[in-house]
Amino acid sequence: MATAHDTETTQPVLEIAGLAHSLGARQLFSDLSLTLRAGESVAVTGASGSGKSTLLSCVLGLIRPAAGSVKVAGTDVVGLRPARLAALRAQSVGMVFQFGELLPELSPLDNVMLAALLARTDRRDARDRARQLLDDLGVPQAETSEELSGGERQRTAVARALINEPVLLLADEPTGALDTETRDRTAELLFDLPRRYACGLLVVTHDPGIAERADRTLRLEEGVLKPVLSGAPE
Repeated sequence: MATAHDTETTQPVLEIAGLAHSLGARQLFSDLSLTLRAGESVAVTGASGSGKSTLLSCVLGLIRPAAGSVKVAGTDVVGLRPARLAALRAQSVGMVFQFGELLPELSPLDNVMLAALLARTDRRDARDRARQLLDDLGVPQAETSEELSGGERQRTAVARALINEPVLLLADEPTGALDTETRDRTAELLFDLPRRYACGLLVVTHDPGIAERADRTLRLEEGVLKPVLSGAPE
Protein backbone atom coordinates (compact mmCIF):
# COMPACT_ATOMS: atom_id res chain seq x y z
CA MET A 1 0.00 0.00 0.00
CA ALA A 2 1.22 3.50 -0.77
CA THR A 3 2.38 5.76 2.02
CA ALA A 4 -0.22 8.42 2.81
CA HIS A 5 0.72 12.04 2.42
CA ASP A 6 0.35 14.44 5.33
CA THR A 7 -3.37 15.04 4.93
CA GLU A 8 -4.47 15.35 8.55
CA THR A 9 -4.34 19.15 8.49
CA THR A 10 -5.91 19.60 5.06
CA GLN A 11 -9.56 20.33 4.43
CA PRO A 12 -11.73 17.33 3.48
CA VAL A 13 -12.75 17.38 -0.17
CA LEU A 14 -15.33 14.62 0.38
CA GLU A 15 -17.30 13.85 3.54
CA ILE A 16 -19.93 11.10 3.49
CA ALA A 17 -21.87 10.52 6.71
CA GLY A 18 -24.73 8.17 7.56
CA LEU A 19 -25.41 7.26 3.93
CA ALA A 20 -28.33 4.88 3.40
CA HIS A 21 -29.74 3.72 0.06
CA SER A 22 -31.80 0.78 -1.16
CA LEU A 23 -32.33 -0.73 -4.57
CA GLY A 24 -35.78 -2.25 -4.47
CA ALA A 25 -35.89 -4.55 -1.46
CA ARG A 26 -32.10 -4.76 -1.24
CA GLN A 27 -30.26 -2.30 0.99
CA LEU A 28 -27.00 -1.20 -0.62
CA PHE A 29 -25.77 1.23 2.03
CA SER A 30 -26.43 1.36 5.73
CA ASP A 31 -24.86 4.22 7.71
CA LEU A 32 -21.92 4.39 5.29
CA SER A 33 -19.26 7.01 6.05
CA LEU A 34 -16.07 8.19 4.35
CA THR A 35 -13.73 11.18 4.60
CA LEU A 36 -11.23 11.99 1.84
CA ARG A 37 -8.75 14.86 2.01
CA ALA A 38 -6.72 16.75 -0.58
CA GLY A 39 -3.53 14.91 -1.46
CA GLU A 40 -5.00 11.52 -0.51
CA SER A 41 -6.12 8.53 -2.57
CA VAL A 42 -8.71 5.96 -1.54
CA ALA A 43 -9.63 2.79 -3.43
CA VAL A 44 -13.00 1.11 -2.93
CA THR A 45 -13.31 -2.58 -3.77
CA GLY A 46 -16.19 -5.01 -3.38
CA ALA A 47 -18.14 -7.79 -5.02
CA SER A 48 -20.06 -7.15 -8.21
CA GLY A 49 -23.39 -5.56 -7.29
CA SER A 50 -22.18 -4.34 -3.90
CA GLY A 51 -22.88 -0.73 -4.87
CA LYS A 52 -19.46 0.67 -5.82
CA SER A 53 -20.66 2.55 -8.89
CA THR A 54 -23.84 3.57 -7.07
CA LEU A 55 -21.65 5.17 -4.41
CA LEU A 56 -19.98 7.31 -7.09
CA SER A 57 -23.42 8.26 -8.41
CA CYS A 58 -24.37 9.46 -4.93
CA VAL A 59 -21.20 11.56 -4.77
CA LEU A 60 -22.05 13.08 -8.17
CA GLY A 61 -25.60 13.81 -7.02
CA LEU A 62 -27.08 11.55 -9.71
CA ILE A 63 -28.77 9.40 -7.04
CA ARG A 64 -30.47 10.85 -3.99
CA PRO A 65 -29.93 8.57 -0.99
CA ALA A 66 -32.65 7.78 1.52
CA ALA A 67 -30.58 9.26 4.34
CA GLY A 68 -27.22 10.82 5.06
CA SER A 69 -25.09 13.61 3.67
CA VAL A 70 -22.52 13.78 0.88
CA LYS A 71 -20.38 16.91 1.12
CA VAL A 72 -18.12 17.83 -1.79
CA ALA A 73 -15.80 20.75 -1.01
CA GLY A 74 -17.98 21.48 2.01
CA THR A 75 -21.31 21.54 0.14
CA ASP A 76 -23.89 18.79 0.67
CA VAL A 77 -24.95 17.59 -2.79
CA VAL A 78 -28.02 15.82 -1.42
CA GLY A 79 -31.04 17.93 -2.30
CA LEU A 80 -29.16 20.57 -4.31
CA ARG A 81 -31.12 22.18 -7.12
CA PRO A 82 -30.05 20.93 -10.58
CA ALA A 83 -28.35 24.18 -11.65
CA ARG A 84 -26.35 24.46 -8.43
CA LEU A 85 -25.43 20.77 -8.58
CA ALA A 86 -24.22 21.08 -12.18
CA ALA A 87 -22.11 24.11 -11.24
CA LEU A 88 -20.57 22.28 -8.27
CA ARG A 89 -19.71 19.26 -10.42
CA ALA A 90 -18.13 21.45 -13.10
CA GLN A 91 -16.07 23.42 -10.61
CA SER A 92 -15.08 20.80 -8.05
CA VAL A 93 -15.31 17.26 -9.47
CA GLY A 94 -13.47 15.44 -12.26
CA MET A 95 -14.60 12.01 -13.48
CA VAL A 96 -12.65 9.26 -15.26
CA PHE A 97 -14.72 6.42 -16.73
CA GLN A 98 -13.69 2.87 -17.62
CA PHE A 99 -13.79 3.47 -21.37
CA GLY A 100 -12.75 7.13 -21.36
CA GLU A 101 -16.05 8.27 -22.88
CA LEU A 102 -14.33 10.64 -25.31
CA LEU A 103 -16.03 12.06 -28.39
CA PRO A 104 -14.21 10.01 -31.06
CA GLU A 105 -14.60 12.57 -33.84
CA LEU A 106 -12.88 15.29 -31.80
CA SER A 107 -9.15 15.67 -31.29
CA PRO A 108 -7.68 15.04 -27.84
CA LEU A 109 -7.24 18.80 -27.45
CA ASP A 110 -10.88 19.52 -28.32
CA ASN A 111 -12.14 16.76 -26.01
CA VAL A 112 -10.28 18.31 -23.09
CA MET A 113 -11.13 21.90 -24.05
CA LEU A 114 -14.83 21.08 -24.23
CA ALA A 115 -15.04 20.39 -20.50
CA ALA A 116 -13.51 23.79 -19.76
CA LEU A 117 -15.75 25.60 -22.24
CA LEU A 118 -18.83 24.02 -20.67
CA ALA A 119 -17.63 25.51 -17.38
CA ARG A 120 -17.49 28.90 -19.16
CA THR A 121 -13.72 29.20 -19.24
CA ASP A 122 -12.29 31.68 -21.75
CA ARG A 123 -11.50 29.82 -25.00
CA ARG A 124 -7.86 30.87 -25.13
CA ASP A 125 -7.29 29.93 -21.50
CA ALA A 126 -9.07 26.61 -22.07
CA ARG A 127 -6.88 25.81 -25.07
CA ASP A 128 -3.65 26.73 -23.29
CA ARG A 129 -4.49 24.68 -20.20
CA ALA A 130 -5.70 21.69 -22.24
CA ARG A 131 -2.52 21.67 -24.30
CA GLN A 132 -0.37 21.89 -21.17
CA LEU A 133 -2.22 19.02 -19.46
CA LEU A 134 -1.98 16.80 -22.52
CA ASP A 135 1.75 17.52 -22.79
CA ASP A 136 2.23 16.82 -19.08
CA LEU A 137 0.40 13.50 -19.39
CA GLY A 138 2.21 12.44 -22.55
CA VAL A 139 -0.70 12.47 -24.99
CA PRO A 140 0.41 12.94 -28.62
CA GLN A 141 -1.32 15.32 -31.01
CA ALA A 142 -3.92 13.67 -33.23
CA GLU A 143 -6.73 14.73 -35.55
CA THR A 144 -9.24 12.53 -33.71
CA SER A 145 -9.17 10.59 -30.46
CA GLU A 146 -9.85 7.41 -32.46
CA GLU A 147 -6.21 7.54 -33.54
CA LEU A 148 -4.99 7.14 -29.96
CA SER A 149 -4.10 3.91 -28.17
CA GLY A 150 -6.19 2.74 -25.22
CA GLY A 151 -3.73 4.17 -22.73
CA GLU A 152 -3.52 7.47 -24.58
CA ARG A 153 -7.31 7.76 -24.58
CA GLN A 154 -7.38 7.18 -20.82
CA ARG A 155 -4.70 9.84 -20.30
CA THR A 156 -6.81 12.20 -22.39
CA ALA A 157 -9.77 11.38 -20.14
CA VAL A 158 -7.60 12.19 -17.11
CA ALA A 159 -6.61 15.53 -18.66
CA ARG A 160 -10.29 16.29 -19.27
CA ALA A 161 -11.07 15.45 -15.64
CA LEU A 162 -8.33 17.83 -14.47
CA ILE A 163 -9.03 20.76 -16.80
CA ASN A 164 -11.26 22.67 -14.35
CA GLU A 165 -8.84 22.13 -11.44
CA PRO A 166 -11.22 19.98 -9.35
CA VAL A 167 -10.64 19.28 -5.69
CA LEU A 168 -12.07 15.76 -6.09
CA LEU A 169 -11.31 13.16 -8.76
CA LEU A 170 -13.52 10.10 -9.18
CA ALA A 171 -12.53 7.06 -11.23
CA ASP A 172 -14.84 4.14 -12.03
CA GLU A 173 -12.85 1.02 -13.02
CA PRO A 174 -10.38 3.30 -14.87
CA THR A 175 -8.07 0.45 -15.92
CA GLY A 176 -10.66 -2.25 -16.53
CA ALA A 177 -10.48 -2.02 -20.34
CA LEU A 178 -6.67 -1.89 -20.60
CA ASP A 179 -4.00 -4.54 -21.12
CA THR A 180 -1.67 -5.31 -18.21
CA GLU A 181 1.22 -3.04 -19.24
CA THR A 182 -1.05 -0.09 -20.06
CA ARG A 183 -3.05 -0.74 -16.89
CA ASP A 184 0.06 -0.41 -14.73
CA ARG A 185 1.22 2.80 -16.43
CA THR A 186 -2.25 4.34 -16.14
CA ALA A 187 -2.54 3.35 -12.48
CA GLU A 188 0.84 4.89 -11.72
CA LEU A 189 -0.35 8.13 -13.33
CA LEU A 190 -3.69 8.14 -11.50
CA PHE A 191 -2.29 7.63 -8.03
CA ASP A 192 0.32 10.33 -8.60
CA LEU A 193 -2.41 12.90 -9.31
CA PRO A 194 -3.31 13.81 -5.68
CA ARG A 195 0.29 14.83 -5.02
CA ARG A 196 0.76 16.66 -8.32
CA TYR A 197 -2.56 18.50 -8.36
CA ALA A 198 -3.47 18.75 -4.64
CA CYS A 199 -6.79 16.95 -5.09
CA GLY A 200 -8.45 13.93 -3.51
CA LEU A 201 -8.80 10.72 -5.55
CA LEU A 202 -11.54 8.12 -5.07
CA VAL A 203 -11.12 5.03 -7.25
CA VAL A 204 -13.64 2.21 -7.59
CA THR A 205 -12.00 -1.00 -8.80
CA HIS A 206 -12.32 -4.78 -8.72
CA ASP A 207 -8.56 -5.15 -9.27
CA PRO A 208 -6.54 -5.73 -6.04
CA GLY A 209 -3.33 -4.76 -7.85
CA ILE A 210 -4.78 -1.34 -8.57
CA ALA A 211 -6.38 -0.91 -5.14
CA GLU A 212 -3.14 -1.57 -3.27
CA ARG A 213 -1.57 1.51 -4.85
CA ALA A 214 -3.94 3.79 -2.92
CA ASP A 215 -3.13 5.40 0.41
CA ARG A 216 -6.15 3.57 1.84
CA THR A 217 -8.15 0.62 0.56
CA LEU A 218 -11.74 0.05 1.68
CA ARG A 219 -14.09 -2.82 0.86
CA LEU A 220 -17.79 -2.16 0.39
CA GLU A 221 -19.46 -5.02 2.21
CA GLU A 222 -22.83 -5.37 3.93
CA GLY A 223 -23.61 -1.72 3.25
CA VAL A 224 -20.54 -0.20 4.90
CA LEU A 225 -16.91 0.54 4.02
CA LYS A 226 -14.44 -1.68 5.85
CA PRO A 227 -10.67 -1.04 5.91
CA VAL A 228 -8.52 -3.53 4.01
CA LEU A 229 -5.19 -4.15 5.71
CA SER A 230 -2.04 -4.31 3.63
CA GLY A 231 -1.52 -7.86 2.40
CA ALA A 232 -5.05 -8.96 3.33
CA PRO A 233 -7.11 -10.78 0.66
CA GLU A 234 -9.66 -8.75 -1.27
